[in-house]
Amino acid sequence: MTDQEEMSFNSGEMFNDLVPPQISSLADLVPLAPEEPLPHCEVAMTDGPLKRLIDGNFLQYASYVIRDRAIPELNDGLKPVQRRILFSLHKNDDGKFIKVANIVGYSMQFHPHGDASIGEALVNLTNKQYLIEGQGNFGNLLTGDPAAASRYIECRLTELARNEVFNDDLTDFVPSYDGRKEEPVCLPVKIPLLLMLGAEGIAVGISTRILPHNFTELIEAQIALLNKEKFELVPDFFHGGIMDASEYDNGRGHVRVRASIEKKDDKTLVIKEIPFGTTTDSLIASIEDAARKGKIKVKSINDFTSERVEVEIILQEEEGADRAVEALYAFSLCQVQLSSRIVVISGNKPVELTVEDVLKHNTDRLLHILRKELLLEQKRLNDEFHRKTLVEIFIENKIYKQIEECKTPEEVEKVVLDGLAPFTSRLIRPVSGKDLEMLLEIPIRRISQFDLNKNRAELDKVKTLLAEVAEKLSSVKLHVVRYLRNLIKKYGADYPRRTKVETFAAVEIREITATELTIGYQRDKGYLGSGIKGEVLLQCSSYDKIMIFWKDGRYKVVQPVEKLFVDDDVIYCGVAERGRVLTAVYIEDFFAYAKRFTLGGTILNKEYRCIPKGSEILMFSDQKPEFLYVRYGLDAAQKIQQQEFDTRKLLVRDPKTRGIMMTSKKIVSIQGIRPGDWNPELNGPRGVFMEIGIPHLRDD
Repeated sequence: MTDQEEMSFNSGEMFNDLVPPQISSLADLVPLAPEEPLPHCEVAMTDGPLKRLIDGNFLQYASYVIRDRAIPELNDGLKPVQRRILFSLHKNDDGKFIKVANIVGYSMQFHPHGDASIGEALVNLTNKQYLIEGQGNFGNLLTGDPAAASRYIECRLTELARNEVFNDDLTDFVPSYDGRKEEPVCLPVKIPLLLMLGAEGIAVGISTRILPHNFTELIEAQIALLNKEKFELVPDFFHGGIMDASEYDNGRGHVRVRASIEKKDDKTLVIKEIPFGTTTDSLIASIEDAARKGKIKVKSINDFTSERVEVEIILQEEEGADRAVEALYAFSLCQVQLSSRIVVISGNKPVELTVEDVLKHNTDRLLHILRKELLLEQKRLNDEFHRKTLVEIFIENKIYKQIEECKTPEEVEKVVLDGLAPFTSRLIRPVSGKDLEMLLEIPIRRISQFDLNKNRAELDKVKTLLAEVAEKLSSVKLHVVRYLRNLIKKYGADYPRRTKVETFAAVEIREITATELTIGYQRDKGYLGSGIKGEVLLQCSSYDKIMIFWKDGRYKVVQPVEKLFVDDDVIYCGVAERGRVLTAVYIEDFFAYAKRFTLGGTILNKEYRCIPKGSEILMFSDQKPEFLYVRYGLDAAQKIQQQEFDTRKLLVRDPKTRGIMMTSKKIVSIQGIRPGDWNPELNGPRGVFMEIGIPHLRDD
């Protein structure tokens, strides 16, 4: 912590204002566990002067960071550094561009921190284009290029900031951190600046993320609010892109933002807009990372971005454009999710609000500010009317000639008051000492050249203006609505919506990568995996889990691996699905049993059993056959040579549940389709069945 920081929060009482009264120490914020500390911790946990000092300083620092650095103020929507920058520009504003280095130096009179933070905040405000106009290299939000040094770039207030942010007559000031200057507590902002600019900040135990919104839509929402009409607001980003705000939830949820991708031809994609919070560099890096992992097959990436985004992606021959677009959304920064949490400072304390709450507060404050401005204007016009009327009476009735023989100031004042007395009905208030001074300071030249008709015309104009102000004060709400509509007319065209609002389905990553990996099996060597060339068992996604069953009833669920030793008695390998119904026939002590079961919950890489130990699986299927056709071995004493079993009667149980006994005869083969009933068009190849646990195709 710097000396300036220490000086800054030693000068205020933010600790008492910000921290709830029930929190008196660090122990109130962080629960202590275990209840009985170990012996070496007893000294640290004992209450004493050092602990109280650390607790007090930490809470003081936390309150300072929350209130005076990281979290914006609800009233004007600005963080302290932003408010000080704008105030510095306002104090130095002459319509011309000013060196950023000069503004940074001037702002340091109010901001007790380094120039780097001020310069960065000024560049960020300039790039948002609402309040500060820049000249020179202020960096590029699209590419992430930094701004030039502050001595090379210039800035000034925009017309919007000049007209709608400042009013010294309505601004409360406090001494700066060193007491040499005065800075504003809060600016009398007349636009919903907090939602226009957005904000991000991380303090001690508190963070905020407010997404930016469109200027015109915010003003229209304020009009709807005043007219008691419904409205809906969604974010709008400088980067453009496509946004799904169906889960925005009035600022308490999140939005999904996608890059705008065009298909130039079958093998070329062009990214025209990028999501908020990304740059072309970070986007390209994420695409290259996805390509290295095999998620998308890319031949080359070319970045032609300048003032507009243009990133060209050339695909490999085997990659389709439609699948590539979905893969870009799934595996790169072409789609991002942006969460919103509106935490602001209100009444010197952090509060969490919704978009509607913030806009209601801004609208109520606008009513208050415009009413105060009208009252100030009314007072100014009344003073002007009173002054012009006094001058007219004073000169027209030649009261100034009556003071020629007065010898003391008291006599002069009495003569003037006596001369004005017959005309008090024309005045709107009594004559004060300042009024007398003003009359006595009128130069002879002005008296000699006084134009009565011109003065009366000016008085009539003041009366007209006073009537207009009185009309506005009689219906402030109507005046505010007119004011807001004028804002849209004046500035709306400069700030069009840039982000398209659509509703798009979530990208199904498993569908895109369903054939990403091919699991092979070398039975002779006992290896299984995506890097094994041999018998192809299945194709799956790297996000899938696969289940492996052995002949003796063992099974386990594993992640797809490149190479795994599984021995030579694997009878089944497939994608693990918790609710998938599996059918098995196994032999135990010369008896054959049938069962149906689902895996249920499993732990990765843990071995389980689906049949009793010492048993052997004869048939295994994940297709839920309705009938099993069993052929027995030839035996002269055996009348039944084959048999049909209805598996629909089998209940779906747990893997550990014992099966239903089928037969005690020696089984030669089991299959799920009646022999002789195969139809190649309907059933595909001759039914796959298990004989002594080994799968093969029936050829006869």
